[in-house]
Amino acid sequence: MNILKWLTTPILVLMMACKTPVKMGKPQAIESKTDSSVNSDGITHSLLADLVSQFPDHFKSIITNPESKVQIIYTQIDRRKNGKPKFTDHYFNVNDAGYFYPASTVKLPVAILALQKLNELKIEGLDKRSLMITEADHSGQTEVYNDPSAKDGRPTIEHYIKKILLVSDNDAFNRLYEFLGQEYINNTLHRMGYEDVQIIHRLEISLTEDENRHTNPVRFFDTSGKLLYEKPLQQSNLVYAQRNTKIGKGFFRSGELVNEPFDFSLKNRMSLKTLHSIVRSVMFPKAVSKKQRFKLTKDDHDLLRKYMSMTPPESDVSIYHNEDYWDNYVKYLWYGAEKNVAKEGVRVFNKVGKAYGFLSDVAYIADHNNNVEFMLSAVIYCNSDGILNDNKYDYDTVGLPFMKHIGQVIYEYELKRIKKVIPDLTTFRFNYTQ
Repeated sequence: MNILKWLTTPILVLMMACKTPVKMGKPQAIESKTDSSVNSDGITHSLLADLVSQFPDHFKSIITNPESKVQIIYTQIDRRKNGKPKFTDHYFNVNDAGYFYPASTVKLPVAILALQKLNELKIEGLDKRSLMITEADHSGQTEVYNDPSAKDGRPTIEHYIKKILLVSDNDAFNRLYEFLGQEYINNTLHRMGYEDVQIIHRLEISLTEDENRHTNPVRFFDTSGKLLYEKPLQQSNLVYAQRNTKIGKGFFRSGELVNEPFDFSLKNRMSLKTLHSIVRSVMFPKAVSKKQRFKLTKDDHDLLRKYMSMTPPESDVSIYHNEDYWDNYVKYLWYGAEKNVAKEGVRVFNKVGKAYGFLSDVAYIADHNNNVEFMLSAVIYCNSDGILNDNKYDYDTVGLPFMKHIGQVIYEYELKRIKKVIPDLTTFRFNYTQ
């Protein structure tokens, strides 16, 4: 089936503003700034505050409740005549010191780092399509020799990334976490300037701190069965930044209610600013400092953008072609909880997170029918009873409606916003065949 798709490769991103492509010369610098009307505390930006105040039915009860822990980042993208984009960031209640559980959003940087690690190894024949065998050599570890969801049954870095970005698969994340190791993930991101990051455990499975410090032996083979690379069992000696992070008034443990806050001190951590910057680095590599650019090839960038925007029914993974994975699956900032057909012309390049009552989405959104593009990231805590691990969160009644409403408010604002140059996004749709 032919599906109209478009990918904003670094060159295409620079050319979007022009109906006639610009010459492909040296990449131009990209201008980025924070609007000067940020409050003196640097937390709440007046534009977002003004926008949400216009819709009290949607937002007042949420933003006036400190327990909602709402944070929003909105980036306007304006184009010059030569196609160079300019970014203006707007913030609402953004607080790097305020903890939220990032849940599955941590999968995006790990997927990116898996591609970077392969490039750094520089081993002939080793790439993201090489067979990846995961073995077990420590308590809590499991093996992987095949992947039934892949067409050929072969587990690969590429297929794990596909599963992560299409349906937020937890096991796929765990396998990339095991390939990279805890020290590589955190030390690399810290060197890039993302010092707030702590990605220190697998997802969905309950393991001890020691078990999460140990990562599995991993081997890669070519199609002839030749061993290309072997990573032995690793033990992380990473020193965690100490935290005292407790949330809620109670939690369930082994079916029993514990009447004290839930301790997140040894849970993963990433700020919304970091997540927003990482999405920007994928979509617009030149929009971040050289220090914060991942070492990726053009093919790597295309892969990430392709599956960040693809919907499960569009994919070649047959197990995702059912009612459990609808057209707008995991696209919170545009559709919320809706399960209808995706809006024609709109592509959402994003990664979501949902766990412990926290709901988050970081996205680049483009409507190529109306020539609108912007970045939007948001997080909300929706757990009105204050009890964790009871599976009684307010995702459907509070969190997802909030996500949809903030996405639509920003989109409607973008439709009316006056721009010096209107980008012709229809020129850069990408047509590919599964």
